[in-house]
Amino acid sequence: MCRAATVPSRCAMGYRSDMQRSHQDHVARGPRRRRKGRNYGRPLDRLTSPMLRKGGVLRQATWDEALDRVAEGFAAIRDAHGGESFGMFSCSKSTNEMNYAAQKFIRTAMGSNNIDSCNRT
Repeated sequence: MCRAATVPSRCAMGYRSDMQRSHQDHVARGPRRRRKGRNYGRPLDRLTSPMLRKGGVLRQATWDEALDRVAEGFAAIRDAHGGESFGMFSCSKSTNEMNYAAQKFIRTAMGSNNIDSCNRT
């Protein structure tokens, strides 16, 4: 059994949890035990490649195809509704570099000033 101290990735409060691993079973134990912490490290039903929907049917795609589809969709929405139709939340626990990249993307690529971080929500 392996044991490590960690902070859950979706926890904005930064609670410390102890992750115990025994083969495929992951159990999070800490001050706030959550059901979603179970099997967090390696879920068996996790997607390993992007999926695209065409004609109502999902199919596997390459990362280039998926990112091109996202870029086309973002551009179509921006062109139809303007850049201010986009907004972004950035995480206060992210590095300065990640927050800088997020604000640079939303302001230059999307043309919006609608960006905030989760420490104000």
